[in-house]
Amino acid sequence: MNRVTPEMIQSHAGQRRKMVDEQLVQRGVKDLRVLEAMSRVPRHLFAQDSLLHRAYGDTPLPIGENQTISQPYIVGAMTAALGLKGEEKVLEIGTGSGYQTAVVAELARQVFTIERLNNLSRKAQKVLEGLNYMNIVFKMFDGTYGWPDQAPFDAILITASAKEIPESLIKQLGEGGKLVAPTGDTDNQKLVVLTKNGGRISRCELGACKFVPLIGRYGWSAT
Repeated sequence: MNRVTPEMIQSHAGQRRKMVDEQLVQRGVKDLRVLEAMSRVPRHLFAQDSLLHRAYGDTPLPIGENQTISQPYIVGAMTAALGLKGEEKVLEIGTGSGYQTAVVAELARQVFTIERLNNLSRKAQKVLEGLNYMNIVFKMFDGTYGWPDQAPFDAILITASAKEIPESLIKQLGEGGKLVAPTGDTDNQKLVVLTKNGGRISRCELGACKFVPLIGRYGWSAT
């Protein structure tokens, strides 16, 4: 993608504000930094051309390869749960379209993002580079291994669901850090937050959700 012009972004500013007000604020997302970031990031640039008219709708969108962009509320709720202040090093498992990557990159010092599907990783990198994000590092690999040589991370975001959060990823969470992920089977999933304090892990649930499966060595099998 060529460098994105301000005009390309501004043309959908009203739709973004409406999305934030109606889909996030009214459902309880209160983190002002998250709301502002999602008012800036051009979601339509991460959607397939045939779905541009639905880019700011209250729904997930297919992006090919049996993957999706999560609905805006889920992106906002997961990002807000990380409690980012601006200096964090974040690990994202599942780059997908790159939309959530962009939102997190607006809020953290650096984002390390892993995608197992080469086609999606390349597309996302192209869009994100077009938007001039300089604090994102990309990797094409099995995300269930994490990124051990860059650990520990201040926050970890997993954008696909496994029965249990892989221990390999929990180990890479730094002291005081938060990990946000969906867990469960195909029909019954919950969004959970793990927090590491004093080397101990506490867990809370944010509510029901629906994600594609986390495929990999420590997730679901691809077959």
